[in-house]
Amino acid sequence: MTAKLILASSSPFRRMLMENAGLSFEAQAARIDERAVETPLEKSGVGADAVALVLAKAKAEEVSSRFPGGLVIGSDQTMSLGDRVFHKPKDMTDAANHLRTLSGVTHRLNSAVAIVSDGVVLWEHLAHAELTMRPLTADFIARHLARVGERALSSVGAYQLEGEGIQLFEKIEGDYFTILGLPMLPLLKKLREFGAIDG
Repeated sequence: MTAKLILASSSPFRRMLMENAGLSFEAQAARIDERAVETPLEKSGVGADAVALVLAKAKAEEVSSRFPGGLVIGSDQTMSLGDRVFHKPKDMTDAANHLRTLSGVTHRLNSAVAIVSDGVVLWEHLAHAELTMRPLTADFIARHLARVGERALSSVGAYQLEGEGIQLFEKIEGDYFTILGLPMLPLLKKLREFGAIDG
């Protein structure tokens, strides 16, 4: 299979992971309303894993509809603490609430990836990372958010592990790629199996 590789994402981190792996691809943002897809799923009691998989496939399917013959990679990540699914904080008060809730406990990142061609899902995969945040005081949270500013609003947990957010944690179980939202090792293995990249 020598189809053109397309990443269905506008995420600079996912693009960076693909570029660093030496892949030749085009990035195209999916034209879907993620919240419109998520809301009915969550109301029906679907878990964070399933939401991530549905969104990863929906993104890849939408881009696939515009690029016939392409091999489209869609991905999504959800964050969960028990049965609660988190969303990106709406404002800095919401970001502080996220960090207070996560303080001293272990939460999970659920990273899904799917490959779609001509509207057909060829493969899907789900990977997890478990992250334990150290206990944080309200004063520290306020100082931390003042330092990182609006960046806290760009990720579901109100932190970026690749930046100052690493200081919030005492234990992380899971690979770097899963944490950044694109499980690269299983993805590369599948692309080799498809003959889409040099094996």
